[in-house]
Amino acid sequence: MTVVPRLVLSAPSSGHGKNALAIGLLAALAERGVDVAGFKLGPDHVDAAYLGLASGRPGRVIDPRLIGMDRLAPLVAHGAAGAGLAVVQGSMGLYDAVGGRPEQESTAAAAAALRSPVVLVVDVAAMGQSVAALVHGFRSYDEQLWLGGVILNRVASSRHEAMLREALDDVGVPVYGALRRQDLPAVLPSRRHGVAPVVDGSADAVRAVRRLGEAVAATVDLERLLGLARSAPELPAPAWSPQEALGAFTAPANRPLVALAGGPGGSFSHPETAELLRAAGAEVVTVDPLRDEALPVGTRALVIGGALPEAYAEQLSANRRLCIAVAELARTGRPVVAEGAGLLWLARELDGLPMCGVLDAIGVSRDGLVAGYREATAQTDSVVAAQGTVLVGHKAHRAVLTPRAGQRPAWSWEGGTPEGFVWRNVHASQLTLHWAGHPATAARLVAAAATEPTNEAVPAQPGAVPAQPGSVPAQPGSVPA
Repeated sequence: MTVVPRLVLSAPSSGHGKNALAIGLLAALAERGVDVAGFKLGPDHVDAAYLGLASGRPGRVIDPRLIGMDRLAPLVAHGAAGAGLAVVQGSMGLYDAVGGRPEQESTAAAAAALRSPVVLVVDVAAMGQSVAALVHGFRSYDEQLWLGGVILNRVASSRHEAMLREALDDVGVPVYGALRRQDLPAVLPSRRHGVAPVVDGSADAVRAVRRLGEAVAATVDLERLLGLARSAPELPAPAWSPQEALGAFTAPANRPLVALAGGPGGSFSHPETAELLRAAGAEVVTVDPLRDEALPVGTRALVIGGALPEAYAEQLSANRRLCIAVAELARTGRPVVAEGAGLLWLARELDGLPMCGVLDAIGVSRDGLVAGYREATAQTDSVVAAQGTVLVGHKAHRAVLTPRAGQRPAWSWEGGTPEGFVWRNVHASQLTLHWAGHPATAARLVAAAATEPTNEAVPAQPGAVPAQPGSVPAQPGSVPA
């Protein structure tokens, strides 16, 4: 068992300020010298990235749908090893679950699995004594829930604060802080930029996190919160280990180099992806798809994680040298795994801009957001999964691809047509997986990277269109014309 002081931050619903509060809390305590770790419940890469920036160690997504409830505690123990506090930022409202299974997938269920106290962040801008009824109801709804107290957000005045504190004192609920309406300003970079400001090490992102930390330090009783976190019992499971997750897999002797799309501040993949690849025997090096003009020397495989922002199409397109290098890597039969917007980068074009041209498909951005979990079945043997394997992934994209799938689709799921592309050793899909939920993907990828492509993997290309200056031709046979 592992001792990790911890808190789960939740709220009655989305919009109460728990994201800014969680980031600010981590930043405030890190500034005081406390070793902290941040975790995000749900599939949100962006929130996890800023939690990581605030804590100084990778922020991690711990989504019960993607990794299984049984891995929550092990991954927290792993990601918070040696930390004086782990903060788990909840998703939506405390008892909400997108899939309609709150007893298994809500923040409350995760808090129970983690044996963690919950601190409820409540927007009280339009509320008086009724805050006591609200909080009492959340505490009473589930007798197994450990509601440790509340933090009040958007308090109007000192008189308003006194009224709220008195009402909550009457029902025996501690108040750990009260923030005025202007205390948590909207300073974080626009979400259209996704995780890019964190991955790039943006000064604006760093300043925003520092500002939130200063606001929390000035208004929240940090010592009392630490005391509550330290009262949590041992986690009910040992720490997750990438080596143990891979089981009996034997790492190759030649340590193939796997390039992971990212930047100086991290990658566009979950942190566990790199950890599993290294445990499987790979050397992992970051390549910046926006700035690097070549793949690292000796690259044997490329992974483009699902957090790559769609909004950066112009920058991706402008980096023609890297586009050509990626196309050549795919053409020679080396493994390339692209998730989310990574699929769009491999397409012929996106919104009229030339991309890598690995797949003869065209992406177009639309206004509506496609988002949700998918229980997907692998339609083709690939470096990601064996045919017939059933995995849960998450989609969140605005751009759509035509055609939606290649001659060898990646996935199918109930209620939808086949999706994604498997071509040679390329696996590309807008579905994003959490590799901790399926560690075999890392083993399959590294094994393929360590092996020389066969003639069957790199067939002749009769009728291929010669490359034009500054462009990359799509490879024939990847998808129907």
